[in-house]
Amino acid sequence: MQGAEPPEGDHAPRALPSSGPGAYECDEGGVQIDRVSGDEPLLPARVHRPADLVRLLLGIVGIALVLALAAFAHGTTTGLAQDINESTGRAPQLLASFAGLAANIAIFIVPVAFAVERLIKRDGLRIADGVLAAVLAHGVSLATDLWVARAAPASIRGALTQLAPTGGFTDPVHGYLAPVIAYMTAVGMSRRPRWRVAMWAVLLLDAFAVLVNGYTTPFSIVTTVLIGWTVAYGTLYAVGSPNVRPTGRHLLTGLRRVGFKPVTALRAEDGADDTEPHERGRRYIVTLEDGPPLDVTVVDREQQAQGFFYRVWQRLALRGITQRRSLQSLRQALEQEALLAYAAIAAGANAPKLIATSELGPDAVMLVYEHIGGRPFGQVPTDEITDELMAGAWRQVHALQSRRIAHRRLDGDALLVDRSGNVVLTDLRGGEIAAGDIVLRMDVAQLLVTLGLRVGAERAVATGVAVLGPDAVADSLPLLQSIALTRTSRATLRQLARERAQREREKVLEAASAAKEAKAAAAEEEVSGRKALKAERQAEKRAIDEALEEAREEDLLAQIRRQVLLIRPQAPIEPVRLERIKPRTLISFVAGAFAAYFLLSQLTHVQFGDLVDKAEWPWVAVAVAFQALTYVAAALSLLGFVPEKVGFARTVLAQVAGSFVKLVAPAAVGGVALNTRFLQRSGVRPGLAVASVGASQLFGLACHIMLLLSFGYVTGTERSSSLGPSRTVIGGLLTAAVLVLVVAAIPVLRKFVSTRVRSLFAGVVPRMLDVTQRPQKLLSGIGGMLLLTAANVMCLDAAIRAFGGELSYASIAVVYLTANALGSAAPTPGGVGAVELALTAALTVAGLPAEQGTPAVLLFRLMTLWLPVLPGWLCFTHLTRKGAI
Repeated sequence: MQGAEPPEGDHAPRALPSSGPGAYECDEGGVQIDRVSGDEPLLPARVHRPADLVRLLLGIVGIALVLALAAFAHGTTTGLAQDINESTGRAPQLLASFAGLAANIAIFIVPVAFAVERLIKRDGLRIADGVLAAVLAHGVSLATDLWVARAAPASIRGALTQLAPTGGFTDPVHGYLAPVIAYMTAVGMSRRPRWRVAMWAVLLLDAFAVLVNGYTTPFSIVTTVLIGWTVAYGTLYAVGSPNVRPTGRHLLTGLRRVGFKPVTALRAEDGADDTEPHERGRRYIVTLEDGPPLDVTVVDREQQAQGFFYRVWQRLALRGITQRRSLQSLRQALEQEALLAYAAIAAGANAPKLIATSELGPDAVMLVYEHIGGRPFGQVPTDEITDELMAGAWRQVHALQSRRIAHRRLDGDALLVDRSGNVVLTDLRGGEIAAGDIVLRMDVAQLLVTLGLRVGAERAVATGVAVLGPDAVADSLPLLQSIALTRTSRATLRQLARERAQREREKVLEAASAAKEAKAAAAEEEVSGRKALKAERQAEKRAIDEALEEAREEDLLAQIRRQVLLIRPQAPIEPVRLERIKPRTLISFVAGAFAAYFLLSQLTHVQFGDLVDKAEWPWVAVAVAFQALTYVAAALSLLGFVPEKVGFARTVLAQVAGSFVKLVAPAAVGGVALNTRFLQRSGVRPGLAVASVGASQLFGLACHIMLLLSFGYVTGTERSSSLGPSRTVIGGLLTAAVLVLVVAAIPVLRKFVSTRVRSLFAGVVPRMLDVTQRPQKLLSGIGGMLLLTAANVMCLDAAIRAFGGELSYASIAVVYLTANALGSAAPTPGGVGAVELALTAALTVAGLPAEQGTPAVLLFRLMTLWLPVLPGWLCFTHLTRKGAI
């Protein structure tokens, strides 16, 4: 709860309950002090630190790099090991013996001494964590030794082992050193200066001793250290680290150290979204003996690390924007917020005055501000938001931007409205000094959205223009995009979009229902004649179209753009490209890398010269002919669901162009977008174009499932087929039935599916009903789908026969339909990798030898994916130049 401040003019201590955690009393002159509010939430005993997870991942990457270097740079590793052994071999034997003895003693004494010290200070849980990490590290060491001895490549074995002075080979990983490293890391010896020196001294002494005496290799030492380090942080992240976050009692003690006399502290709970990357910290309202209250923000390592992975993604994905460091120390966070607080006040902005800063132990800091009572802008009732109040917010932004200061988080929680109605800027922690133009314009765009969400686009733009001027507001339009906004604003916009879409669906459904009722009424009146029926259908379509047009609502960003363009028509509206990489691109890249790896692992066994020699070229020509037929079939399939007149030849060219689009977008996305664009350019209205393509996709899905089940049953009854019997089809149907029951039983899934089905009926199904009234169109659509499947099956059959293979048509149909479904679901362009793997595996299961199945799949994919790229590009360019797409 924000706004838990004491009454105006009343700075006396508040009578707070003393039952809360950390609450205690001390009598100084009759004044009760150090009382913490009882509503302070209990802190968890253990926390899972993101930093531990990051170190775990870094350790795994380090181990992988060492092993990769040992495997692929065998000559370099061997030479390095020889150089180190020659250098250490020159050490006097007496020194080597003494180092070995001292290391053996110290490596056990130092951990035990630290454990005794921690037990005396009643910190046994930390020692338990260290012992658990040591046990796990020992197990990992044994597993690694076993793997190196039995299954590792000879190069890795040679880098991690050598002949021991006593005979035999040395251990790849030191079974006693890795647990000690894991123990020392898990108990936190590195965070204590004296023990850190002792720890490094022991590790270096032991490494020197085993190297000099010939009981290890340099790569073995590095691998041992990385295993101990990785297992330690993995253990800490899994079980959690002891929570050392300061409580209210520590806060009051810290305030006394910097000269304040606190009486009580009340935890002020924020209404901010916990997922916001710019963390807010824990806030307290502290009353003093002899002065006004204070606002104190406590930031510890856990809150400072909040949003770490989001910030990492932002740094990778966004261009032209300076993101604060993902790994930032508490000292850096303290200095950054203090600098921004002083800079904002120096710029003339209303911001809380920073009075003092201090550390609260090694894991937390506090920032002490003067207390400003008020409400966040997000909690101010809409009827109280006046133009003067919004102008006050714009004046604060103008003051910051006059000194090139960016706030970076101007949402409803960062704007505080005090008792006098003035706007105060808070949460400057994520801001930026000497900000660039893009970041400053992002602040303007963000404030437009923040105000527009409360009072609408017109008032938000008008107040912004009145304070900043039309040019400054117009310059923010290219930054008015979702990715430039805070996560809270994006979530609100998504919620509004869902509500708007729901209203549009309801209006369309009402119009469709009214049209059906009118049609039923006309039928009751026995309206006859072909012209009358045609007029009824046209009236029904017109009613649905009008309902669609009336139901469309602009989103807030579009409304803001329209209002700005009314004031400044020449304002730039082309969005600035902020994304360096999109999540879909990253997923496609990763999926493509895995697919390429598996595909290349198969191709290494293929001799392409033999393929050319062994291929029967007449069958290759047959495969090319059937592949060309697929474009005609795809055009027939699409036009069968478009009642409007569209040119057949140009539709065929559009399907050929789709072969090029498949390489730059997933197969299930690129074709749909291209066909929708083509129909719109051919004169079909946008809503009807989307409905036609959706109807085609829906019919295609139903046809695909029916064909797969039919051919699956046929293959199950064939004696010569090695595919599974028909009980496989029955099992698939039962599985589908179970999934339907699960969806129906879970409310969240049921609502999700019903919402999607309703949206389908709102647009696609009425279009399908319109097509069903035209038998020739329906025949074209269904016939085109069947011809498309048959042509692809025959193309695959020709590719198999080209290399001397033979399978039944039913088996080939099952293989193709299964692989095609996987390719459509794969995120890679054209289903690269997924289709090849699925086809090869399915042909092998069907009984085709690998030496025939692999080249047949390569030939089939060459015909269907790679060869059509150039004709597809030519058709795409031609249609683009003609304005057809």
